[in-house]
Amino acid sequence: MLGQRTLIMGVLNVTPDSFSDGGKYFTVKTAVEAALRMEQDGADILDVGAESTRPGSEGISATEELARLMPVLEALRGRLKIPISVDTQKSTVAEIAIGAGAEMLNDICGLKRDRRLAEIAAVYDVPIVLMHMRGTPRTMQKRPFAKNVIGDVITGLRRSIAIARRAGVAKSQIIVDPGIGFGKSFPQNYELIRRLAALAALGYPVLVGSSRKGFIGRTLAHNGKALPARQRVWGTAATVGASIINGAHIVRVHDVREMAQVARVTDAVLGA
Repeated sequence: MLGQRTLIMGVLNVTPDSFSDGGKYFTVKTAVEAALRMEQDGADILDVGAESTRPGSEGISATEELARLMPVLEALRGRLKIPISVDTQKSTVAEIAIGAGAEMLNDICGLKRDRRLAEIAAVYDVPIVLMHMRGTPRTMQKRPFAKNVIGDVITGLRRSIAIARRAGVAKSQIIVDPGIGFGKSFPQNYELIRRLAALAALGYPVLVGSSRKGFIGRTLAHNGKALPARQRVWGTAATVGASIINGAHIVRVHDVREMAQVARVTDAVLGA
């Protein structure tokens, strides 16, 4: 399916503190309802995360992450036709989640925190998203930003890819993500979207996650106040369309129904 059209990855945060929808799907019932709704709305992949990675977040233990994640995975087993991706930085969580039915891994650290994630991907033969992040969620918006963001992202992704390949991950299993909003200035986020072709030149499918992020809210600020996360749907739509035009293969979004329409029309424009 990858390459025929842009794929939609729906975001399901089973956390109390995510930046855009923290607490909204923190119960198993609301999480399952949201997952089924996203599938119906056009999601091709469901990305479930149980640890917030918003700017300034401290992280949680593997035990707590599993306590949030596993009841949702168990409740969804056999109920979804689309694959489940698990957004985690921990190999312990990844391996248990795969045993519960997850079919894809999404590592925002690009294997910098836990290289064993690559071994898990290789052993279980599942795709893995390698994202670029400058710093950590706690520090990423405090550290000096790279002078050359494209060069910084490409260098970081090459390192992540090398780690994965040495661990036995097949080239066909790897997806790269520039990490929009993770250790980048607001202008740099737009630059990355505009210059995605430079990342595609690495030879791997590109995933872009710009949905509802702070740079959109700041661009759409009113009276000096950033637009709230849940009001950024049209700004997100612009970044999704631009990302697809510039080479994204997968877009990771909160508003699945709306962004599936954006992707479908943008794909039609590109194919005309």
